[in-house]
Amino acid sequence: MKSNLSIKTAFVIVLISLLAAFFSGSIILGIGLSNPESNQQHYTFISFIIGQTFMLIPLIWFLQRKKESFVKRLRLNKITKNELVSTVLLSIGIIIISDEFDRIVQIFVPAPEYILDLNGLLNPETFFGFILLFTAVSVVAPLGEEFLFRGFFQQILEDHWKDVTHAVLVTALFFSIIHMNPYWFIQIYALGIILGFLAWKTNSVIPALILHSLNNTTALLFSVTSIEDNGFYILNGHVSPLFLIVAFMALFFGFKGINRA
Repeated sequence: MKSNLSIKTAFVIVLISLLAAFFSGSIILGIGLSNPESNQQHYTFISFIIGQTFMLIPLIWFLQRKKESFVKRLRLNKITKNELVSTVLLSIGIIIISDEFDRIVQIFVPAPEYILDLNGLLNPETFFGFILLFTAVSVVAPLGEEFLFRGFFQQILEDHWKDVTHAVLVTALFFSIIHMNPYWFIQIYALGIILGFLAWKTNSVIPALILHSLNNTTALLFSVTSIEDNGFYILNGHVSPLFLIVAFMALFFGFKGINRA
């Protein structure tokens, strides 16, 4: 769609949205810290949910005020059955291959302490905590980040620059920076590029939402299960060859299907 919004306006909206997420989440964390007898982990998970939710409020308010179409401006277009199946296949391939890539990286560059602490955080102590964390990382975070970055921001860059590659790369850069995780910067940046490609190729934010949600859900399930010890998926500390073969096949057919869109 032809954009009547400037790139400067888009940057400001993205910045305000990120600040809204940061400050609203920080307030919830502050409330938790002021109540030391409460479950601090629950407050942390709730802060994720509140922060990601508030990230969308400035964007929604702006579009409402400008009387912009939410469907068009956020790329909320329907996708075909073939695109849905191809997206799921592509997601499976990317998730498994990126898991093995991360294991190889850790051989040469061991994960720093804060990554280990993060893995501990992604291990809820109660069932209610699991529900909160699942809602945060598998539902609210993909919705907020995909609507803001792939639905809104990248689309405006595409329209103004007339250069999809440039728009995808810049959006992915912002996406990786806001996660504030230097150790996983390259992986997050690569994921952002793939998410941007999906949104552009299908002209819909839905495939990016699916991949983002499946990726986050898989990371969560890995943290709360003993998959490392089952000897089926993991073999000698690496993804088993059988799963890697399945992953590359899924990646090939998924990309082929999406590329036909």
